[in-house]
Amino acid sequence: MNNPDHTIESLSLRIARGETTVRAVTDAALDAAEKLNDTLNAFLQIDRAGATRRADELSAPQSVGDAPRALVGVPIAVKDNICVRGLQASCGSRILANYHPPYDATVIERLSAAGAVIIGKTNCDEFAMGSSNENSAFGPVRNPWDTARVPGGSSGGSAATVAARIVPVALGSETGGSVRQPASLCGIVGVKPTYGRVSRYGLVAFGSSLDQVSVFGLTVRDAAAVLGVIAGRDPHDATTADVPVPDYAAELDTEGARGARIGVPRALFGDGLDDEVRRSVEQSIEAYRDLGAEIVDVELPHAKYSIAVYYIIATAEASANLARFDGVRYGHRTEEARTLSEMYRRTRDEGFGAEVKRRIMLGTYVLSSGYYDAYYRKAQQVRTLIKKDFLDALAQCDAILTPTTPTPAFLLGEKTDDPLAMYLSDIYTCTANLAGIPGIAVPCGLSSTGLPIGFQLLGRHWGEATLFRLAHAYERAQPFTARPPLIATSED
Repeated sequence: MNNPDHTIESLSLRIARGETTVRAVTDAALDAAEKLNDTLNAFLQIDRAGATRRADELSAPQSVGDAPRALVGVPIAVKDNICVRGLQASCGSRILANYHPPYDATVIERLSAAGAVIIGKTNCDEFAMGSSNENSAFGPVRNPWDTARVPGGSSGGSAATVAARIVPVALGSETGGSVRQPASLCGIVGVKPTYGRVSRYGLVAFGSSLDQVSVFGLTVRDAAAVLGVIAGRDPHDATTADVPVPDYAAELDTEGARGARIGVPRALFGDGLDDEVRRSVEQSIEAYRDLGAEIVDVELPHAKYSIAVYYIIATAEASANLARFDGVRYGHRTEEARTLSEMYRRTRDEGFGAEVKRRIMLGTYVLSSGYYDAYYRKAQQVRTLIKKDFLDALAQCDAILTPTTPTPAFLLGEKTDDPLAMYLSDIYTCTANLAGIPGIAVPCGLSSTGLPIGFQLLGRHWGEATLFRLAHAYERAQPFTARPPLIATSED
């Protein structure tokens, strides 16, 4: 399973030809997960019993008239803030360490209907709050390219499982870039859909107006195949839109990039951007020019306010959403409390980590009387301006190209004592969440120290098909064939 050729397409073809079996593919993924987890700490739960039982069920012949299943036998890892019936859903937090949901998230129901095999739940920053996957109560995830470095966050566990070739695809969640950012730092593809394209039913809430279930893949085609399965209207989630879902994978080879207009906001290529990242992203822009795309300059004048706006809105929504974790209904409850109010305080103090507490306090502050208008209301007004900037820019082009992260993967512990520096890791990604538009991160090179670098394409609302097509055109012209040294060594 560690072979980089094991994409969804190649796995499905080999299973269909009888060259392998669903059970063999599942066993290989489980073996790789167990072998590498001591090194990467990417999984919080590996479900060998459930996955092998599922593989055996899928190996039985389909009944006549059954619809074909797009992901039969494909092993998938799922971030631990997405509910899978019977498996844990800790959100990387001690306050939910023993919680096992009695239902499947909508995205899990759809993956199961398509024949996927869920092999386990992946480590993540606590309640998806972080940019490095160092905030998990169960220890940090390590980057397969250099285990002394972070994989990015908050979906770093899912990113690491794909980068390590344990699974070809994995689910994560995005609130401010938590899939595109780790995808870039781990050298894989990460796609965030339009807000409302994918159901949030069964995704534990952090920032309800920002959260999105999102997809990691080894290739653009893999990510497109999975998004096509999980996208669409869901009666359980009123924020999902009744907008037709195209066959993303079928549209990948149409037109390519020739004739496309790609916008570049040059103001985002200034101070704070690592020189090697800038150089790689500039080379990607030239690659699109060579593919026949027209490169146009666009302006995003309010993007400079995005970090401030994001961390006001996200923390405000977090303070409201996390109020439900009080020790009364589910999750951890302190054993040392004499009164109800003391039980609340001790439970939350024992159950939440430092970053979650920090964001709850910030969010409560910006929502409090006397500060609501000065901070939260103002942030929402600027959010509207950021969204308008994107609408105006995307009226001039088909997609906007920017760096995904300001630097390659940084060292574990490098930014843990400086929350503001950590927050700046999301500077290029959080704008898409504020505007509700789709985005895709694509690997485009390696730094001088052998670490992946990626760019991102941002598109119009419901424009995922265009982003997939443009990303696929680049991927074919500039294939990213490097593998993490850890994996290359184990294969040799």
